[in-house]
Amino acid sequence: MSPEGAGWAWAVLVAALALPSAAIHGEGKMAPDAEGIPRAQPTPRDTAVFAGGCFWCMEPPFDKLDGVMATISGYAGGHVPNPSYEEVTGGGTGHREVVQVVFDPSRVSYDELLEVFWRNVDPLDAGGQFCDRGHSYTTAIFAWNQDQAQRARASKERIQARFRETVVTPVVEGAQFYPAEEYHQDYYLKHPLRYRFYRWNCGRDARLKELWGSPT
Repeated sequence: MSPEGAGWAWAVLVAALALPSAAIHGEGKMAPDAEGIPRAQPTPRDTAVFAGGCFWCMEPPFDKLDGVMATISGYAGGHVPNPSYEEVTGGGTGHREVVQVVFDPSRVSYDELLEVFWRNVDPLDAGGQFCDRGHSYTTAIFAWNQDQAQRARASKERIQARFRETVVTPVVEGAQFYPAEEYHQDYYLKHPLRYRFYRWNCGRDARLKELWGSPT
């Protein structure tokens, strides 16, 4: 897809995500209505939000999953509406860099997303992630409802059992999500060489292998 096409698609997706979760639908199976005329059945969609340090690095592992429809880099957990990248990384807004995952729960479960999240972060680091330091780069799971919150906390307990050190990743309920600027979206696809060099230089994969025993 061209940069212009990618930008247009991103803008449409962000507009759709402004709707309530129940109103986000896509094409699906055809089923007859009351008059027997086939009508498109909406594809079920849900959202999950995870903070795992640099949001560029959190899109790829979720994009690989069957059932994930989109990943959107953004900000969550702060007190300033519609923050910019400079404001968030400069500190003071309270936001973290996050990735919002739009997924079909009939094809991939929230529990599976949680497992992917854990294996792509250092849950023991309270000061940031890898070479990126500061609150905006710390980990968190943002839960949109009680079911997600309960599943996230149960998942955190399982992860804690793996380590002697404390798992510092909080489960945060009800935070507002703000999409990041368009140039941050799909950065790993737009600038693959820069992305791979940044990821390697940051020591992300080396630390993940040390923590989890295998590449992500």
